[in-house]
Amino acid sequence: MSPAVLEITDLGVVWEHRRRSVPILDGVSLTIAAGETVALVGESGAGKSMLALAVMGLLPDGIRIARGSVTLDGDELVGATPAAIRKKRGGQMAMVFQDPLSSLHPSFRVGDQIAETLRTHGTCATKADARARAVELLGMVGVPQPEARVRDYPHQLSGGMRQRVMIAMAIANDPHLLIADEATTALDVTVQAQVLDVLRDAQRRTGASLLVVTHDLGVVAGIADRVIVLYAGRVVEEGPAAELLTAPVHPYTAALLRAVPRLEGGDAPLRAIAGQPPNPGAWPSGCPFHPRCASADDQCRTEEPVLAPSRREQHDVACHHPIIAWRAERR
Repeated sequence: MSPAVLEITDLGVVWEHRRRSVPILDGVSLTIAAGETVALVGESGAGKSMLALAVMGLLPDGIRIARGSVTLDGDELVGATPAAIRKKRGGQMAMVFQDPLSSLHPSFRVGDQIAETLRTHGTCATKADARARAVELLGMVGVPQPEARVRDYPHQLSGGMRQRVMIAMAIANDPHLLIADEATTALDVTVQAQVLDVLRDAQRRTGASLLVVTHDLGVVAGIADRVIVLYAGRVVEEGPAAELLTAPVHPYTAALLRAVPRLEGGDAPLRAIAGQPPNPGAWPSGCPFHPRCASADDQCRTEEPVLAPSRREQHDVACHHPIIAWRAERR
């Protein structure tokens, strides 16, 4: 195993609301090795984006890290000064956000925004060098006519082109860690595939580790080496992507896979997961998934399961009654 680029240990994130601390992430631990691609999946509200923002030091006002450790290349980020975090952000670690139109500044040309990243971290000494590098980066991520597009404003580009600009900005300084937070959600299927190809190519060029935050299992199947499933702010399953997507161990992961639309399904209705994910601060006792799980019993309702190795190598699960045999007939 390559040395860890990102290591998160027992991370707790809370929202300070009405004089109480509402948990958003509860004891999340994960490791990403050099060059590895890890997908973080789960329904909306599971805490995926909050974990990414916690790593980047971009948590919104009122939300803070309450406990735990986050190290990047061995350097502790929790408790580091804002100046130290800013030095790493855009340099050693970078993030591609879900909505590039709101992430890019509307009043500056895209080339200038890429050049600013290069100048800030000292990658390019002069404005001319930074501009030339911005053109090169746009060409690397597949933006046509980069010499002309470098002078465009964000609103002049399509959604797919804007996302390519965000990727170019993210890889500008050859980061060790690249985070893609729902980077393909607002794009049509064809453009999604193109953006994923760009991410994979960017990773190969830079050698970066890649954390993909998504709820789209199709994206996971196409890009990830390993998958981490998050539910109610906790890791409930973790394993190699090929194995986890074909033979899940946790009932929640199995339910997510059953809910994926399939061409061979014909007119059969989608198999939605019963109920709703719990709101932060209203997590049930015991296993957080038990109100929606058909296999839940008294132990599930009263005793919280611990993430532990399953019967498979490098495959962990937090469940009192893990799935032993995954049936192929999911309809």
